[in-house]
Amino acid sequence: MQESEFNIEEELRKLPHSPGVYLMHDKHDTIIYVGKAIDLYNRVHSYFRTSTKKTVKIQKMVSLIHHFEYIITDSELEALVLENNLIKEHRPKYNTMLKDDKTYPYIKVTLGEEYPRVLFSRLMKKDKSRYFGPFTSATSVKDTIDLICKLYKVRTCSRKIEPGMQERPCLNYHMKQCDAPCMSGISKEEYRTHVEQALKFLDGDYKPILRDLTEKMEQASDALDFEEAIRLRDLITSVKAVAQKQKITESSTEDKDVIAIAKDETDAVVQVFFVRDGKLIGREHYYMTGVNEQTESEVLESFVKQYYAGTPYLPRTIMLSTELSDAQLIEQWLTGRRGGRVYLVVPKIGTKEKLVELAAKNAWLVLRQDKERIAREKERTIGAVRQIEELLSLQGISRMEAFDISNISGFETVGSMVVYEDGKPKRSDYRKFKIKSVDGPNDYACMREVLTRRFLHGLSEKEERSEQALDQAYGSFTKFPDVLMMDGGKGQVNIAKEVLAELSLDIPVCGMVKDDNHRTRGLYFENVEIPIDRSSEAFKLITRIQDEAHRFAIEYHRSLRNKSSVKSVLDDIKGVGPGRRKALMRKFGSLSEIKNADIETLMEVPEIPRHIAEEIYAFFHTQ
Repeated sequence: MQESEFNIEEELRKLPHSPGVYLMHDKHDTIIYVGKAIDLYNRVHSYFRTSTKKTVKIQKMVSLIHHFEYIITDSELEALVLENNLIKEHRPKYNTMLKDDKTYPYIKVTLGEEYPRVLFSRLMKKDKSRYFGPFTSATSVKDTIDLICKLYKVRTCSRKIEPGMQERPCLNYHMKQCDAPCMSGISKEEYRTHVEQALKFLDGDYKPILRDLTEKMEQASDALDFEEAIRLRDLITSVKAVAQKQKITESSTEDKDVIAIAKDETDAVVQVFFVRDGKLIGREHYYMTGVNEQTESEVLESFVKQYYAGTPYLPRTIMLSTELSDAQLIEQWLTGRRGGRVYLVVPKIGTKEKLVELAAKNAWLVLRQDKERIAREKERTIGAVRQIEELLSLQGISRMEAFDISNISGFETVGSMVVYEDGKPKRSDYRKFKIKSVDGPNDYACMREVLTRRFLHGLSEKEERSEQALDQAYGSFTKFPDVLMMDGGKGQVNIAKEVLAELSLDIPVCGMVKDDNHRTRGLYFENVEIPIDRSSEAFKLITRIQDEAHRFAIEYHRSLRNKSSVKSVLDDIKGVGPGRRKALMRKFGSLSEIKNADIETLMEVPEIPRHIAEEIYAFFHTQ
């Protein structure tokens, strides 16, 4: 967008007195801030009035605004939801951001099935299943599921159990971790009893199983069956370990999240305690960015909105360490999301206040302990990028893209693209390329194809986006790098420059030069090789980028080789495709069983008609 196309003063006059969301763009069309307003006209005008007092951060943001856009909503509540969605999608530089975007594991019991299963899940859906959690440790969830299988022999497989079926049992049956309802090894009523016992265990009722295991262990010991006694003793130890993790926090059995913040001049940590059924089942802390010149209340409000926009489970009560200015509106929004009343509470006295205070102490502890680690991480990432900027005499580097070609053993040639933003890998933007136009090993020609496809795709996505609605998501190639990091010297750099020139793109290109021992020795930029201090963070970052691009290409190449090598003998039989091959293996279990079957037995598979059965029999008996 050219300067003449957008006159800020003129566009300000057009703003409506309506609720909505506004998006501030810089001269590169990057969204740098997203906000909501009950009155768009008044709110957006306030940024450009000289009489309005602004923080240094807001002053800097306003100085970068090239143009803005807005979306009208029917209510402030709709604006809040849209603001959350846009912040999560675009992650604007000047918004206070929740750095972590985690999904938590649950234990899922599929009560809607005739023979319920116990599963690991990261999604909580509105179905007939019962969910336990969320938990902060995936390992502890898997360990608990494993323990339930050992104790109650509840299945975890995906088989569809039908009356009277006689499937071959899986390994869990032979390990005595499932009673095999797939082979009618247990009645539906008895299996349901086991499931009910497992549910009581997950609810925290450990005494019956401990009593039962202890009795059986003593009986085994009296009978001199020491192997069984040791197995039962180990189960008792596992049950006690799970029970110990369930720390009672108060007499109330209400589900709640307890949230407190610790903030200094530059950083903030939010601590969350997960209390379920009166038990503290876990805790987690989150870092917030862009907190300069913001109050604790403002930072905590940003956290609450972003966190609960993405979490699948909402408790009835959310206890906070400080009041929120938009508390009433946020309560209304969360109530709508939960489908039941949600309360935001700031306790002042009693055990609840002490619980919030404990969360706050934990937040301060994390903030103090991690200050040094955060500083080291910044030096390793942002600091390294700043050093690269200095070496190349460039400014504003954030996104770096590196490419590599792999054509091992003359097998199919592939290319890789890895992306680093602010010195950290952005794996969601990594891309793979299967070379289409080049025969044989020609790295330069392959690199030309990969770069051309990458940037043509990006230009196409940009054009499509400009023709569509604002809420159309950015494509994976839309964002261009601030600098291209080519794995090699002058040759690779020139190939990249030629491709960019053909597409009329102005992007700096830098070569990562290696010595004869294949170790990084310097950068090739603007026809000059620049040496790098091997002990510097810049050198370490460049080495990581090179290694990652190479690893990603090799990994893709290996996966293609593996796929091409997976071939069944059955594929050579006329009329046997993937569907019939699966049906045969499901019926007979092994190739030797198929080989020994006669024509009539082969025809017992519904997918195998007589002429195909004859083909299979002839194939094995004429070899």
